[in-house]
Amino acid sequence: MHVLSPDGEAKFWIEPAIELATSHGLSAKELKVLQEIVEEREHEIRSHWDRHFGG
Repeated sequence: MHVLSPDGEAKFWIEPAIELATSHGLSAKELKVLQEIVEEREHEIRSHWDRHFGG
C-alpha cells in the first residue's frame, strides 16, 4: 500500500503482516504515525484491496 504526502511517500506491505517496505522524505515520527493508522484501519484497507484486486 502506498501513502503519499506533500513531504514524501511510504510503501507498506500488508501481507503477511503490516510493515514498512520503503519511504522517502518522511521522518521516523511521521512513519510511526502512518503505520499506526494503517494498523488501526487494517480491516478497511484489506476489504478495499480485495474488492479492487478481486481477492
